[in-house]
Amino acid sequence: MGTFHHDKGELHGITVVVHTTQGATWIGRCDTIDAAGVHLLDADRHEPAPGAPSREAWLAQAAAYGVWPRHPHVLLPAAGVSNVERLGTLRKV
Repeated sequence: MGTFHHDKGELHGITVVVHTTQGATWIGRCDTIDAAGVHLLDADRHEPAPGAPSREAWLAQAAAYGVWPRHPHVLLPAAGVSNVERLGTLRKV
């Protein structure tokens, strides 16, 4: 029996980490990756800022406890995406 999401890609439904060329890091459930970019559902973003946790600490917390979704849907334009990886592949602290 097949899935009706066969055209969504191998990361569909997987929680991923998206690194952008502008320095922001996003975590969310991957819907699709296409020519327009990475479509995330239930996402949150980390940007370097004084007083904010480091990106590494933020990722470790997300890997251990999950993500607090602050954005129901976001499209990260393909030109601004430097890397996409599964959250589950990050080492948990």
